Amino acid sequence: MDETSADTGGTAQCLQIGDPAPNFQARTTMGVVNLSDFRGRWLILFSHPADFTPVCTSEFVVLSKAADRFEALDCALLAVSVDSLYSHLGWIRAIRDGFGVTVSFPIVEDPSLIIGRAYGMISDRSPDAATMRSTYFIDPDGIIRAMICYPATIGRSVDEMLRVLAALQIVDADHVVTPEGWHPGDAVLLPPHLDQAALLAVADDPLWFYRSKPQPQKG
Repeated sequence: MDETSADTGGTAQCLQIGDPAPNFQARTTMGVVNLSDFRGRWLILFSHPADFTPVCTSEFVVLSKAADRFEALDCALLAVSVDSLYSHLGWIRAIRDGFGVTVSFPIVEDPSLIIGRAYGMISDRSPDAATMRSTYFIDPDGIIRAMICYPATIGRSVDEMLRVLAALQIVDADHVVTPEGWHPGDAVLLPPHLDQAALLAVADDPLWFYRSKPQPQKG
């Protein structure tokens, strides 16, 4: 029985960074979940095209091994695909038996495509029901802060997911921005001046628009 419900219409949405993440309630491998249950902490919601596929399996093995790294950043993981709950459960067992890895995060069933269409994981023009390899970084207030999307044939990078999450958190905590290729511990950049007085007060410096500083240390 499909118990999935969402507070959006049945057509595919065009979500943007800064939009509230559409709420939903659905069955998962760890019981019924409401997206709103994750308010107060970071959440990465990610879709995979299908269970028992090689690329998806490689991702789930590495994500499961990295679960403590996400937990250290106070971030929950929540997977979703159009496969049924029973398919998810069979796949989890196969991963455990074949790789010695226990999937430690819930996997949502979405056979009716309600969630996939609400998030734009599957287009109205898609030739089949497989979701794209989409990743949504949702902040503690339930706002989508970043999105990454790959085709079904290319696996996402777990290290990149962790990097983006850490960057979002330091941007919020320290009111800075991060440069190209930034990783935790690297120098960060100060936001540009937004008013004339502050700009003109800067001493003669050809790089007045590019101000870096060491990343603040915790503790």
